[in-house]
Amino acid sequence: MRQSVKILLLLAAGAAGLFKKVAAAPSDREINSKDEQKHSKLTLWQAAKVLILAGVAVGVIGFLVLISGLVPIKASSGHWRVTRWFLTFAMHRSVGTYSTPIEAPPLSDPVLVQKGASAYENNCRVCHGSPKLPHPPVAQHMLPRPPYLPHVVSEWDTEELFHIVKHGLKFTGMPAWPSQQRDDEVWAVVAFLLEFPKLDQNSYRGLVGTDAAAEFGEAFDQVLRHCESCHGPQGMGRGFGAAPRLAGQKVDYLYSSLSAYARQQRYSGIMQPVAARLNEEQMQRLAQHYANLPRNLPTETPDAAGAVERGQKIANEGIREQRIPACNSCHRQSGPRNPIYPELSGQYANYIVLQLKLFQREQRGGTSYAHLMRHVAPNLSNDQMQDVANYYESLAPQVASAAR
Repeated sequence: MRQSVKILLLLAAGAAGLFKKVAAAPSDREINSKDEQKHSKLTLWQAAKVLILAGVAVGVIGFLVLISGLVPIKASSGHWRVTRWFLTFAMHRSVGTYSTPIEAPPLSDPVLVQKGASAYENNCRVCHGSPKLPHPPVAQHMLPRPPYLPHVVSEWDTEELFHIVKHGLKFTGMPAWPSQQRDDEVWAVVAFLLEFPKLDQNSYRGLVGTDAAAEFGEAFDQVLRHCESCHGPQGMGRGFGAAPRLAGQKVDYLYSSLSAYARQQRYSGIMQPVAARLNEEQMQRLAQHYANLPRNLPTETPDAAGAVERGQKIANEGIREQRIPACNSCHRQSGPRNPIYPELSGQYANYIVLQLKLFQREQRGGTSYAHLMRHVAPNLSNDQMQDVANYYESLAPQVASAAR
């Protein structure tokens, strides 16, 4: 404390000396007559000196206030009205500028809305609320207060919402999306936000599923309930394919995938935060649990204009001229070539297509064998991806081994 006082006194004395010296400086011009000397006005250079002196004085005073610790940073004090206006205006202008080159994809797909709803419930609800509790008490004491989004979504364009969700906002507590490689997840959240103002408590709960996200404790049943909010109580993904079917999947693949998410070697702003909170035992128990669940497919996948047949040919034979190997050389049903290769039979077609596109864009990590797909996916056309995905979705899943 004494050292700070000494510094303040020295800086004040220096500023006073500088002011005295500049004020006493002679004019740059020679004054030829006594009358002219009496009635002369400040020259341009003298005026500049005064401005420079004033700027230095303001800077010194500001620095003194800064190091004194008198500037309040407590959230309970709020902002001055002019400060709040300035920060809000600057935020809107910045978001508007940086979102200009962004082009929004179609966002009416129910898969996107459901996926975004689960992500919102698990990651965003604690600050931005839900129809049941629009204004969480703790969040309302943040500065600035996180708004209840149905009341403010209309103030932003779709592309601006994407920019905010992906990159977050400085000085607000709004974090960036945990995985910057997964724009598809960010767009899913935006798709949900556009629907959010239309939802009441029942329709909201129908979209997000179970109440699992409310608490995430150490007990395994709490962890499992958290997973069920996206993957459903029977591990079948709650329909649509917003999340993959985990029931009957290989236990080694499930465990390795959770480990990859936790190490941030497989990218997902939804799964990375969840997996990072799991310990070794919880990962193993989750893998065993889902591997032991039966994968009972609700309906047969229709063959859309021969898509299943074309996909079967690619899966069995590959496409030599495109340097595409047969998919079943790794993902065959007759028996696992490698226990870490995933079981694709009965998986949602749109989920398989998404993974292939992530591999194609080099935005999909995973187990130690994930790199193999980066040499295959770029050679597939979008139609070929869809055909292969439809074929695997149509297959009855094999019983996965639960032994690890």
